[in-house]
Amino acid sequence: MKANSVIGNSVARRDLPQKLTGQAQYTSDVQLPGMLYGKIVRSPYPHARIVSVDTAQAEQLPGVRAIITPFDVPPGRLAPDVAILDSEVRYVGDEVAAVAADDEDLAEYAASLIDVHYEPLPFVTAAREALESDDARVHADGNLLGGEPLTLTRGDVNEGFEQADRVFSMSFSTPAHSPAPLEPRAAVAIWEDDNLTVWKTSRGVHADRMSLASALGVRREQVRVIGATLGAGYGGKDESRLSVIAAELARRAGKPVKVEATREEEFVAGRKRHSTETTVKVGVQSDGTVTAIHATTLMDTGAYLASGPGVVRRAGQAALYLYRCANVRYDGYLVYTNQPSAASYRALGAPQGHFALEVTMNHIADELGIDQLDFRLRNHVGIEGQAGERITPANEIIDTQPVEGGIPFSSNGLRECLERGAEAFGWQNRDAATSTSEDHLKTGRGMSMLIYRGGPGGRSAAKVSLNDDGSVQVIAGLMDVGEGSTTVIAQIVAEAIGVPYDSVHVTFGDTADTPEAPITAGSTATFSTGTAVKQAAEELKVQVLEIAAAHLNGDTGSLDIVDGQIVSASGDKRLTLADIASRTDGETLEAAASVMPGSTDYIVNTFGAHFAEVEVDTETGNVRVLRYVAAHDSGRILNPRLATNQVEGGVSQMLGFTLSEEMLTDPQSGATLNASFLEHKSPTIREYPPVEVIFADVVDPIGPYGAKALGEPPSVGVAPAVINAIYDAVGVRITDLPATPDKILNALNALDEQGEE
Repeated sequence: MKANSVIGNSVARRDLPQKLTGQAQYTSDVQLPGMLYGKIVRSPYPHARIVSVDTAQAEQLPGVRAIITPFDVPPGRLAPDVAILDSEVRYVGDEVAAVAADDEDLAEYAASLIDVHYEPLPFVTAAREALESDDARVHADGNLLGGEPLTLTRGDVNEGFEQADRVFSMSFSTPAHSPAPLEPRAAVAIWEDDNLTVWKTSRGVHADRMSLASALGVRREQVRVIGATLGAGYGGKDESRLSVIAAELARRAGKPVKVEATREEEFVAGRKRHSTETTVKVGVQSDGTVTAIHATTLMDTGAYLASGPGVVRRAGQAALYLYRCANVRYDGYLVYTNQPSAASYRALGAPQGHFALEVTMNHIADELGIDQLDFRLRNHVGIEGQAGERITPANEIIDTQPVEGGIPFSSNGLRECLERGAEAFGWQNRDAATSTSEDHLKTGRGMSMLIYRGGPGGRSAAKVSLNDDGSVQVIAGLMDVGEGSTTVIAQIVAEAIGVPYDSVHVTFGDTADTPEAPITAGSTATFSTGTAVKQAAEELKVQVLEIAAAHLNGDTGSLDIVDGQIVSASGDKRLTLADIASRTDGETLEAAASVMPGSTDYIVNTFGAHFAEVEVDTETGNVRVLRYVAAHDSGRILNPRLATNQVEGGVSQMLGFTLSEEMLTDPQSGATLNASFLEHKSPTIREYPPVEVIFADVVDPIGPYGAKALGEPPSVGVAPAVINAIYDAVGVRITDLPATPDKILNALNALDEQGEE
């Protein structure tokens, strides 16, 4: 087989036939004999203590089989701050009790009959208010996680500001943002003897098994989790409370139970992107050299911590590592409020941080009279070299400032992204903001760049074996959450062994059959599980060639596997893999690998540059994105079609975050005001612009076959690119997302009033 004949090709996705023909089984499709249906009673208060729960009326209904309340569930916890059901509720929609009945309507009616007596408590729905007030404590330890901010520094930021000729400061805010997945969260649970099986909307079955076992007070070996086909997640399905409730109802009823969130419940109780307030202060010299960056972020994690610590850290990544600057400080305040819980929505924190920094940098470039592309080419991290090396046109290294604690990047294609993206967009030939044939329609262009630390993830294991017919079986613990990771896994194995792509079969998503793997999150699936399956496949190939060498009276060095056949260098000797499988004395040839990807020598980061052209209607405030170019360094692209799809999806998803989507809360009652697709204002296909996707020619030395992260980075650069384009069009810089028509009109009116003074 020729080298790299599978890797780098746009082979067909593994899950397409099932999805296109309706054969894919989602959690809501799971039907078991005698299955009951569960409904959850939710809090009408943003903060209250539950005094009592009267279930008598509900229990008297024929067909009601089980009811659980905070006072009779196991004491186990899903997380330090999350009980199965808690006697203290912390947001409107928090889980209070649950009921299982013979049909869904009966379960819903029974839930409405459960009488809960609440003692309302002081509440707070805004992060700054929660930070500054001690009257309404969401949790006993206080509203600021750890009692102090997360502070990350490099150099001396005060000294950096002293070196600056000018200092700029801007403030920004971003809203809570729902992933709005097409498929709501769901779980089906059944107990057989003392063993539990759960089908659920999952992106990490092994992590879910640990959470279920811990909460329910059983051994991990007693729990089996099966990840059904997932109708999108983006981090919104990271909580296991719904599946634990289904499991406890099933244990009480002695029958299988399905619990499925309604669309309203998905908007209210599903995890969201954290809302933020960020201030960016930057010192620059008159030639545009950045001398200091200080970013401060106030982040609302909602009622429960979830992945908040990781998200608030990621929000500082742009300030710390995107620009070549010796003096940087980041302060991240993670604050509890009586809002629905936030979590690791796609790119966890990076979009918020990049929005603030990249809009600030555009403002600085404009004030200094420097083209925004040139400003970035002068200042971006790792110019042409590794880890902060700055190389002059004469190829002379003049500085070797390390990044990320002195650990260099494994690869850096940021400059190529900037240059190739600008060329494809026509940046150098762009016109200034001009009118169309209609004076009220103004066009503008903007850009941004990005850095994202994806990759290694946690420990991942895989097993690869040879089937009797010569095909290859891969068993891996990851979940394919719709991005096509199992397709890429099959490509990696086919390449490593030398077999056709179609002869590789992948088993995943079931803890009964698969080894440990991290959740499919943080753009880690290809890097972590891909590394494990590549190692296992290479070991299996060694075993196959050793057996072949014995039968062909040769040595392994003179043999190779080409298109599923073992051939000698001369080509005159040949065996099939089925021949090898039949000569193992009945034993299955298999190899396993367990890896903890990562390196103490390098940090794996992905990079990108985004360019947007918009049209702004000055009469209505409406913004239309006309075209978009996204250039990404994600290492070697293993499947161009899947990779392009990921970039296109990230751009479209974040246009909503930028221009229309936000979760609205009534500050007086704490209730969510727009828990439906109609009111959430997600963009449709009509708002989606043509997107040109470019991939930098980078092969990373760490990742499998040179690959790096890809799933999340495309969502990072969208907001600043579009907001900068709006400024180019009409001269107003929106700092409070989303950039809705009313905000743009208000900013234009304020600009007119300033001009009249």
